[in-house]
Amino acid sequence: MTRVIVVDDHPVVREGLVAAISGRNGIEVVGAFGSAEEAIAASARLRPDVVVLDIELPQMSGLDAIPHLNSAVVVLTAYESEEDIDRALRAGAKGYLLKGAPLDEIARAIDAAARGESYVDPRLAGRVMSHRSPRLTMREREVLKLVADGRSNKEIGTRLRISERTAKFHVTAILTKLGAANRAQAVAIAKERRLV
Repeated sequence: MTRVIVVDDHPVVREGLVAAISGRNGIEVVGAFGSAEEAIAASARLRPDVVVLDIELPQMSGLDAIPHLNSAVVVLTAYESEEDIDRALRAGAKGYLLKGAPLDEIARAIDAAARGESYVDPRLAGRVMSHRSPRLTMREREVLKLVADGRSNKEIGTRLRISERTAKFHVTAILTKLGAANRAQAVAIAKERRLV
């Protein structure tokens, strides 16, 4: 089970989200709170795997709370400015989703965060990551081109004369550097940024 805390200052949104994600993909909601201060205290006490957090909260903002939460953070908010997204990711958030995201996507973001991976709303990923310049190695660029061609890790390994395990390692590094949740998202970001 993935232990989750939900933080949103609107009771209807908070309760609706709790009801919607409880039990989905092995998610167990262990607490729901209306402020960053409550979330920080609860995070220390309940030790959730993931905190789903709005950034617009009374008193302390969700952005300011992120470094104080001892859990992976998935931001779920209505705010989509590049500045907010960049601040959230720099503060340590693992995920950034817009309210209105499908429940399956919210669950995927929670799963990714629990595994220590990043997940950015696909509607934002290309735009947000376009101003960042992750340094892909020459080998990662070769792997990325093969991923864009639809090649499996095994096929990539054969083509580049490396082990399947090494190919998988490179793919994981590429996803992390691009802030992509999966291969398709990585290819979409790479195409937008003319990396492939």
